[in-house]
Amino acid sequence: MIWFTADTHFGHRKIIKYANRPFNSVKEMDEALINNWNRVVKPHDTVYHLGDFSLATNVDKYFGRLLGMICVVPGSHDWKWTKRVRTFRSADRSYIKVLPPLITVTVELGQRTPIVLCHYAMRIWDKSHFNSWQLFGHSHGMLKTTGKQYDVGVDNNKFYPVSILDIQKIMAMKENNRNLVRKKQ
Repeated sequence: MIWFTADTHFGHRKIIKYANRPFNSVKEMDEALINNWNRVVKPHDTVYHLGDFSLATNVDKYFGRLLGMICVVPGSHDWKWTKRVRTFRSADRSYIKVLPPLITVTVELGQRTPIVLCHYAMRIWDKSHFNSWQLFGHSHGMLKTTGKQYDVGVDNNKFYPVSILDIQKIMAMKENNRNLVRKKQ
């Protein structure tokens, strides 16, 4: 299974207030996010984390507890630890790879679907007029989307990662990107 998430902000005390998260402490938040992640992600699943994993530099303590093969698209809070970590394996439970800040992956969902991954939302993206998807974080569920894009951040998804199958259902309900361009002309 493939999963997507963003904006966990592990170890970030101030995010509780900034994002109005329902936690009383960093420890409570971190434990809830780790437990939710491990409830749905299996050891051989792939998780694309679209930035703001943690402001901390000691990310190994989080990676070591999370299931799945984790591919991180860095966000604005990841600069401290991504200098040090490019590839990391923790007790054979998780594999971490730091990807470029903008990347396109293609998945097979009955047809080949390109998905543009970035920490930030875009107004248009590669092949957006041909119904590619754009997944992002950063906005903590506060940004209105356009076309086939979705905020996969934890604040927008009940503090859980989102599966590719759920993303597929969400995108099926969204308007065709090509129609959006034609309406404006």
